[in-house]
Amino acid sequence: MSKIMAITNQKGGVGKTTTTVNLAASLAAAGRRVLLIDLDPQGNATMGSGIDKRDLEVTVYHVLLGRKTIAETRKNSEVGRYDVLPANRDLAGAEVELVDMPQRETRLRDALQAVASEYDYVLIDCPPALNLLTLNGLCAAKSVMIPMQCEYYALEGLSDLVNTIRKVRASLNPVLEIEGLLRTMFDPRNMLAQQVSDQLQQHFGNKVYGTVIPRNIRLAEAPSYGVPALYHDKLSKGTQAYLALANELLSIETKPITVA
Repeated sequence: MSKIMAITNQKGGVGKTTTTVNLAASLAAAGRRVLLIDLDPQGNATMGSGIDKRDLEVTVYHVLLGRKTIAETRKNSEVGRYDVLPANRDLAGAEVELVDMPQRETRLRDALQAVASEYDYVLIDCPPALNLLTLNGLCAAKSVMIPMQCEYYALEGLSDLVNTIRKVRASLNPVLEIEGLLRTMFDPRNMLAQQVSDQLQQHFGNKVYGTVIPRNIRLAEAPSYGVPALYHDKLSKGTQAYLALANELLSIETKPITVA
């Protein structure tokens, strides 16, 4: 059975897309079959996977409107070794067009049913907003990963997101759970970051991943080359952190991830 996970945070700039792309690459490196779904009209996860969003004739936009299936639309990321349901600016218009459509919140979930069994992991990169696109991601997913920086405003936003997840679970997707909170762009020299990290662990306990993603220039550079950081600099601290995160997700297996 595939694990379908939405990676979301309504606050921008927290490493959400970086997490989606690099976790997909790390899981694929472990031999898992991975589908990355880009639900952000900016198409950054698409570009970061080595797929030029400007050349796309069909995208997740056409899937949400029922004009194409996922099988007809997905692309293979040769650099990342996983499949991508890509996005570009066309997706910005989908929210308006979806408003009057039946089952507008569950159109991605319905489309996924035909291909979910082909994958071990489906990672959904949601836009930095609590809108209809994010709602489609939350309704399609079985769990939610929340990347966040350890700063004061992040705690306030986290409360809103947790409430949204509770509402979705109550009315639209009863199986939705919080998979975990991921501390990103972490600087251990920052006292506030340490304090917020401690608060997260006290409040959420084992829902906070043991892996911490550091601030790392290689993670920031990789998208400009159109590759996951794993294939930009596999020895960098950022790459090693995402490999560790993938191993944490695969912790029921004894064999660690190795990269040739």
